[in-house]
Amino acid sequence: MPNGEGSVDSVKENGPAQLPAQLPALLRRANLARLLRASGLVWVLVALCVVAALVSEAFLNPFNIVNVLRQVALFGIVAIGMTFVILTAGIDLSVGSIVAVVAVVSALMLDGGVPVPLVVLAALGIGVVLGGLNGLGITLGSLPPFIMTLGMMVMGRGFAMAISGGHPIRFPDASAGFAWLGQGDLLGLPVAVWIFAVVAAAAYVVLRYTAFGRNVYAVGSNPEAARLAGINVPLTLFGVYTISGFLSALTALIFISRLTVGEPVAGIGLELEAIAATVIGGTSLFGGEGGVIGTVLGAAIFAVLANLLNLAGVSPFTQQIVKGAVIVAAALFAIHRRRRHGSTP
Repeated sequence: MPNGEGSVDSVKENGPAQLPAQLPALLRRANLARLLRASGLVWVLVALCVVAALVSEAFLNPFNIVNVLRQVALFGIVAIGMTFVILTAGIDLSVGSIVAVVAVVSALMLDGGVPVPLVVLAALGIGVVLGGLNGLGITLGSLPPFIMTLGMMVMGRGFAMAISGGHPIRFPDASAGFAWLGQGDLLGLPVAVWIFAVVAAAAYVVLRYTAFGRNVYAVGSNPEAARLAGINVPLTLFGVYTISGFLSALTALIFISRLTVGEPVAGIGLELEAIAATVIGGTSLFGGEGGVIGTVLGAAIFAVLANLLNLAGVSPFTQQIVKGAVIVAAALFAIHRRRRHGSTP
């Protein structure tokens, strides 16, 4: 954002005492910037869809479109949790491992005949606990987010492997009602897509209209100024990592209900896809800038790109190169925009 009243830079220059008065103007300008970026992302998405349709007639096949939407939902939910984290200038590398832990534990519970409602509550509770542990390590332990979530990523993956013996856990057909979550349709669209829409709408409302959402942006813009302005920075950070863990667990439930199996290797690379969707959507890795709308469009762009590469017959190894290049390009663009507007990373 340009310098001036209501910008992140002016808040930093004028001191923390100015933060409460300038925060509404800061948020208005941030919303305008997000709207302008979102309009550009829409055209990028349209262009990708046109290219995909020209490359392969199969792209416009209804079955393929539904598959793309399902993929958007699966890593889009995690990406929304990642958006909360990155808005505070943090990172969460543990989301894929949390998915694996929840997937394996849930499958074991279903295989043991535990009622579905209890399995869902336990799964979401596990996500909240693991996300909360990330938050506690970062706030009380003063660990950098990268280190704390990296450690959780390794521990979580090891835990999933240990309790499953390294093998997929299948649950019986008696739990077929649970499959509706990942396989069912509602008004012609997968249930997972509707869940994603609800999560996105709720996240938008939280970030746009609640005190917690304003605190997230303030902490990401300048944590010291936010602290001196009376914002509980540790509680805000604890909250965003808890949200990330909760949404990772929700994704795990959708994942295993679709495949009817809990795999200890579930979610490998999911953190990179979530970060990619968030960064492509315009959320700054330096915090305080971005939003849910951009993340939704970023998830759609990433899913369409992956589908385009598959339809074009590009090998999975080459696809990884392309996806990595997209992440780097999006990060470089964010740095360039930040420098152009007078900030330093």
